Formats: sequence, structure tokens, C-alpha cells
Amino acid sequence: MMHSPSNRKSRLLTSALLPLLLLAGSVHAQSGSTQPVESIAAVVNEDVILRSDLDRAVANVRSQYADRPNMLPPADVLERQVLERLILQRLEVARAADAGITATDADIDSALASIARQNNLTQPQLLERVAKDGMTPSEFRANLRDEIIGQKLQQSFAQSRINVSEAEVDAALASAANTAVRQYHLAHILVATPDNASPEQVQAAAQKIEGIKRSIESRELTFAAAAVRYSNSPNALEGGDLGWRGANEIPPAFATAIQQLQPGQVIGPIRGPSGFQLLQLVDVRDQAPEAGEKVTQYSAREILVRVDANTSDAAAKSKIDGIAGQLAAGGDFSKLARENSDDQATRFRGGDLGWFTAESHGAAMGMQLAALADGQTSAPFKVDEGWVIVQRTGSREITSASEALRGQIRETIGRRKMEDEWGRFLREMRSEAFVDIRDAQGHSTLPELPAPPKEHPRSTPEPGSASEY
Repeated sequence: MMHSPSNRKSRLLTSALLPLLLLAGSVHAQSGSTQPVESIAAVVNEDVILRSDLDRAVANVRSQYADRPNMLPPADVLERQVLERLILQRLEVARAADAGITATDADIDSALASIARQNNLTQPQLLERVAKDGMTPSEFRANLRDEIIGQKLQQSFAQSRINVSEAEVDAALASAANTAVRQYHLAHILVATPDNASPEQVQAAAQKIEGIKRSIESRELTFAAAAVRYSNSPNALEGGDLGWRGANEIPPAFATAIQQLQPGQVIGPIRGPSGFQLLQLVDVRDQAPEAGEKVTQYSAREILVRVDANTSDAAAKSKIDGIAGQLAAGGDFSKLARENSDDQATRFRGGDLGWFTAESHGAAMGMQLAALADGQTSAPFKVDEGWVIVQRTGSREITSASEALRGQIRETIGRRKMEDEWGRFLREMRSEAFVDIRDAQGHSTLPELPAPPKEHPRSTPEPGSASEY
């Protein structure tokens, strides 16, 4: 199971999040009836983005690039990029609400404390800085709530759709065995094409990215400046920076070519499912493998019956006892897991948890696995989520360094998969939404619908004529 690849939680714990939150527009910014009527920048389904939200977000981006103003695109392009980011945020929050995903006050307080700490500020100093950027503490908390909800939506998406098999990890680990692990610092530029793009749309995108590449090669623009100005990727305003990646985290279309590049060189354009991309190798580094102590890993399957607001402890225990009876009578564990388990992340795999150390799933699970032999199935036992039956399918000894490397490889493969799937999800969500972008005066830019045809008056037929029938 992949736990939150491309995890936005990590952004909550870094100083990078503060500019992002100041960029975001608050969905709660005009909650009182006494607020003056403001111009609307966009209508997003049943929500609105105010012009003041957009202006504040654009101003914050400009302040971030105050010492690099030449990297920013023309004003209208920058405004469009920022507005698209705000639109996607609103859509994420709405989708999360439909899924019952929320952020508690405790979540917000914890994130607020983390942001202050990572920025070397006290919380009052942080809120003072926020106020200087034109945002009240309540608006900042509202934006932070939206960011946390978006993070939780991504985590839920990853757990339900992203799976990294042990075979994939084994293959990657075998290629890295006894060698230094090379990592690549990358940046990219995306010129997106819509799903089912027409030949004309594909040609236009291809011409655009070729023009961008020529601008970079002629040194008219740096790669980062071109990304800010032209890229359709969500990280365009960060100069297209992708951070450090392992070889398994690089799309196969680029992986081989990247290994032949020198820092600063660019490859592409390469067409992928999202459109045309350019990729720049910013830097490389090697991490030597380390020796470590031996640790035991287990391979297992589980069936979970959750205790929640709809299922009492007694009802869950009764259900798990019934499943245990079916297993004792020769029932197939995988089939029963697919039919009964409440663990949505493993249910479709027949309850398969893959390889993990005893403490990975809590003390209760660890004790059960240690007491079982390979092939044995436990009696029902209680965990925080509810009642569980676990079947141990294997065990092995590996070094702790190997386990850490497996975790890193699993995370990088999952992050690569997550980026592809999440990008596709965002495009689908955007294309399915009703979005009406307004001009500076607040007027709709949607094309007007054609007027319905005028209905001509019907003449009254003469009595007895054929037109009566």
C-alpha cells in the first residue's frame, strides 16, 4: 500500500507553504451580509473567486519574484496561471467535501504551529506577517483548512488508486544493489493537450513547445523563467522544479536519456499522456548504500471489520467471528477479504499487505504475526480501527539499510505513479466543472448561447380542413 505519494503534508511542514497559503484565495472571505459587493473573477460550479482574492494572490507571486521580475510572464498570463491554481483548489475542496473529508481545528492548530516553527517565527509573528500581506487571521486559517483538506484528498486518492507491488520494488532494488544510488534534480515544462485532442490541437502544442525550447537554447530565457511563463504544470510558478528524484521516479520516456545528460542540459520535447514536455537536469548526486542490522519482514493478508458510527463493537465482533468460521471451514482468505474487508486500500488485492516489519501496522498486529508460522491464520483480534484477522504468508531477514532503501524506492515509484494519476484526475475534474471566468469588469467571458428560434404563430385552420387531423 502506498501512503500518500507526492504528499502535500510535507509541504505543510516547510517554509514553502507560507507563500502558497498567502497565494490562495479564501472561500470564506465574505461571510457577512454587511460586506460590500465585490467583483467576481470566476464562478466555479456553485462557488465564486472574488477579484480581491485573485489580486492578492497575484500580488503575492510578484512579491516572491521581486528580485527576479524578468522571470514572470506578462500580467495577463500571470493572472490566468494564478486563477487556474485557485480554480483547482476550489474544485479539490468541493470534491473532498463530497467525500466527507474535513479538517478539524486541531489539524489547523498543528499545521499553524509547524509553519511558524519552520519559518523561525512565533505564531503571533506569523500572523503579523500574514496581516502585512493583507489577510486576516481567520482568512489565513480558512486557507490553511483548504490546504489540509486538499492534502487529505490526495492521501485518500493515493490509498485507493496507487499500488506499488513488491515485485516492482524487488526489481528496482536489484538494479541498485551494491552500487551508489544516483539521484537527479529535475525541472520540467509542460504544454498540455486536452484528452482526445484534435490533430490541430496537437500540432499547436508541438509548435509551442518547440518555440519554448528555442527560447531556452538561444538563452533568451532560462529554463526556470520559461517554466514560469509558459508551463501548464501546477508547479509552473515554482519554475517547474521537480526536486530530487531517483531513477525509478523518472518517467520511462526520460529515464535512459537523463543518465546521459550533464547538469543544465535539456531533453525533449517528448509527448506523454498530459501533453508535450521538456525536462532539464539541474544536478546529480550519489548516495552510497549503508550496511545495517538484520530485521524481520513479514508478508501477510488481512480482513478488517471497522468499528465506526454505523457499526458497533459488538456488531463488528459478530461479523468477524462469522468470517473466522468460514475460514476454519476451508473458505478462501482472498475471496473473503474482497467480499468483507473494510480496508479499502487492500480489499481489492484480497487483503494483501505486502512485505513489512512487525511494527509497521501497530503492536497488536506485530505480536500476532510473530506468534504465527508461515501459512497460519490468526483468531480475530482487536486493533484501533476495529477487528482483524491476519494470515501470515511469509517471512524473511533483511538488513535495516535494505529496508530503508525499499521504503525509499517504494515511495519514489509511488510518487511517479501518483503524479500521472493525480494530473489526470485534476484534468478530468477541471473539464467536468462549470467554470465561468469573468473579465476585469466582472462580465462573463463564456460565449453567448444562440437565441432560440422565433416561434411563428400558427394559423387557425378552416373547419373541416385536413389540417385538423
